[in-house]
Amino acid sequence: MKPRVFVHDIGLIDYQEGWDYQEKLFKQSIDHKIAVRKGESSGPTTNHLLFCEHPHVYTLGKSGKDEHLLLDKAQLAQKKATFYKINRGGDITYHGPGQLVVYPILDLEHFFTDIHQYMRFLEEAVIKTIAVYGIKGERLDGMTGVWLDPGTSKERKICALGVKASRWVTMHGIGFNVNTNLDYFSNIVPCGIEDKAVTSMQEELGSPLDLNEVQSILLQELKDLFGFRVL
Repeated sequence: MKPRVFVHDIGLIDYQEGWDYQEKLFKQSIDHKIAVRKGESSGPTTNHLLFCEHPHVYTLGKSGKDEHLLLDKAQLAQKKATFYKINRGGDITYHGPGQLVVYPILDLEHFFTDIHQYMRFLEEAVIKTIAVYGIKGERLDGMTGVWLDPGTSKERKICALGVKASRWVTMHGIGFNVNTNLDYFSNIVPCGIEDKAVTSMQEELGSPLDLNEVQSILLQELKDLFGFRVL
């Protein structure tokens, strides 16, 4: 029987609130797995996919450098943006309106216990989604995320990944530039990479997309790749 996944469409949500929600679901799964191993509980963990947008925010992963944020507190306030140091892997990135953010809280023991494969599946779901719109997404050797024209002078990133996993339970995930205001990326060294550009679906196609439509396609691609049922 296919694993079941609860899908939460939580819309535009403050970053801290979204992070707290992730942490709550993540902790529930971890605590349940520990209780099962101790013989204090039974039954499977639950799996969740959170789809949302955030107000303007910069987040710095565990391997990031503070100097990759090119704004001070006053400048952040001027741009109505916030900044958080968080517990995912990776360096600094930007989230904002028009960007589709996906947080999978999945117990990979329901699927496969391979973080590398997990990351590639997330990338593949985005690659297949943008292909529906005629955009060719690819991978760039040594880098995570989804790229356009990799290995050329025009290479640019359309989707960033940053994840955390414990006891095979995941959190954090995908930042997918659909209608994102790309100007905000000029205030950071995106993902710690100084010589690579960023892009969005809107930038590539010349007009804004229906975010709900893109989300529906991405959800279907995730379902097909991971083989789960939606609740």
